[in-house]
Amino acid sequence: MAVLPKLTALRQFDTCRLIPSRFADLEDSVLAPLAEDDAVLRDLFDLDNATNERLRGEAGLLPGIGMDELVFGVPNFRIINAAYTYARPEGSRFNDGERGAWYCAFDAETALAEISFHKTVEYQEIGRFDDSVSYQALLADFNAGFHDIRGVRGFQKCLDPRSYVASQELANTLLELGSMGIIYPSVRHPGGTNLACFRPALVGNVRKGAVYRLTWAGSPTPSVEIT
Repeated sequence: MAVLPKLTALRQFDTCRLIPSRFADLEDSVLAPLAEDDAVLRDLFDLDNATNERLRGEAGLLPGIGMDELVFGVPNFRIINAAYTYARPEGSRFNDGERGAWYCAFDAETALAEISFHKTVEYQEIGRFDDSVSYQALLADFNAGFHDIRGVRGFQKCLDPRSYVASQELANTLLELGSMGIIYPSVRHPGGTNLACFRPALVGNVRKGAVYRLTWAGSPTPSVEIT
């Protein structure tokens, strides 16, 4: 039988998740500037909705997450649901390509380090560091029991900076057992702590925090300013 991580009763406020500001500011209205009138806007929405993973999830049409797990009627519910319905095809550290998770850090510095690393990798692939992107901080509170791999040597492979194979296997096992999520040390920011929450209903009191602008000007290390 596989060894499972310990459970930790977590009571953590003001966790930080960063998303591109364009998603936080516009949500569904991003199509509005393209429409000449309301009739055209409705047609655009119909076209977009056919491939909108969040809306498909909210209609119970995604294999990885049921409609009964998503949240409705609370502030920023669309942003919460999007975290679970828009999974990267290759997945992330603790989720596969069929079901996302709410990733956040216990502090803004760790969240910035995570975002900076992944964005810098994209620029390395094209050999150009010349861009400026704004990120909206989303703060959330958690009060639940989560599996915890901090300081546990048996789960070091789940923190491999180059591979998500072991971590996704652990996540899938825990999901099947009803886990709420995983607390883990940041791979990109020494001393930082992250949370991958598996359950939308546990993402509490989501509200906007600061906006950060990251600017790459020829160097892999971006400058960061609060706007």
